[in-house]
Amino acid sequence: MNLKDIKLIVAQLAQEKGIPEAKVLETIEAAFASAYKKDYGKKAQKIKAKFDLKTGDLQFWQVKLVVDEEMILSEEESNDTTKIPEGKVRFNSERHILLKDAKKLNPKIKVDEEVEISLESKQDYGRIAAQTAKQVILQSIREAEKETIFEEFKTKEGEIVSGIVQRVEKNSVYFDIGKVLGILPREEQIPGEFYKLGQRFKLLVLKVEKSPKEPLIFLSRAFPKFISKLFELEVPEITAGQVNIKAIAREPGSRAKIAVASDAEGIDPIGSVVGQRGTRVMAVIAELGGEKIDIIEYSDDTAKFIKNSLSPAKVLEVKIEPKNKALCLVLEDQLSLAIGRDGQNVRLAAKLTGWKIDIRAAEVKSEETGTEEKTEKKAEEKTEEIKKEESKETKPKKETKPKKEVKEEKPKKE
Repeated sequence: MNLKDIKLIVAQLAQEKGIPEAKVLETIEAAFASAYKKDYGKKAQKIKAKFDLKTGDLQFWQVKLVVDEEMILSEEESNDTTKIPEGKVRFNSERHILLKDAKKLNPKIKVDEEVEISLESKQDYGRIAAQTAKQVILQSIREAEKETIFEEFKTKEGEIVSGIVQRVEKNSVYFDIGKVLGILPREEQIPGEFYKLGQRFKLLVLKVEKSPKEPLIFLSRAFPKFISKLFELEVPEITAGQVNIKAIAREPGSRAKIAVASDAEGIDPIGSVVGQRGTRVMAVIAELGGEKIDIIEYSDDTAKFIKNSLSPAKVLEVKIEPKNKALCLVLEDQLSLAIGRDGQNVRLAAKLTGWKIDIRAAEVKSEETGTEEKTEKKAEEKTEEIKKEESKETKPKKETKPKKEVKEEKPKKE
């Protein structure tokens, strides 16, 4: 194999596998060292090879560890095979060299350093050595490829990737995300969402783990951060840092609440996220399969933030109570809207703000004074009162006989 062929192999492997050329060259050098040791070296030797791509020169060295006499095991210690004391070595002339001998090669060498002894270069290798070199190259390339993929996707944790459905299993969906398959577990899927082979989806890289075969890339479409990353793709103001997403609360496949804020002058955070005629938020909703999204304005004022979080319901007053609790008063006709279906609206508001929220109806208008008075009543009590009033109205009224008309008699003429 000539220099041109080796250069071509290095460039091709680097391009196909996405591995740096220096790593490929290092793999080839390890293969040369393995072949040299197989044909010309000894079992205990540590051989190092260096190949120069510019000149084509191939050099070999034997590497030895520098030790002093105190580090060498005594005969008694050598006979005890149970455990080698820390800092001690069983001397082997092929792997170790005494400090006094190493200083003849390099006067500045120290204990525990390695010394390289030049070896005669060889060009001819036997069939077994060639096969060994080939196996070393293939194994090293596989390991380097796995490491490259792991490092690449490790940097993408928390980012969005595009994937094509490769196969669907009982509990997981596997996506082709480039050089490896990503796993979408059941708990990270949007409830009610269907995945067909060949269909393309946007996915959040949740975490990356190493494994004996290939890196495990766990994906998500249910994680709250997935929504914020989708908005980053649609809203340039978020990417530029002019609009910030402060908090997200989400029930995947059903509804989500997002709190946004802006420190930039003249920027409307809600308007920026919604987009002209709702184009930006609608694009995100379409990607989520129709999941409803409430966009509210964040505030450092806790009471105001809690009030905004219950949108679209209108809150009359927020009272901050001990133990991270907040009491919200709303009009009777806003009560069901504030609570939401199955309590979803208030539940998401509590997640968004981090406060325990209690909603009560506020009774307005006093018949006696004609002025507005707020009387706190729990939602359950108010509902019971309404039921009682309705039952009274539905009771039949007693019939009353019509009164007879009495005609006035005209006075007779005398």
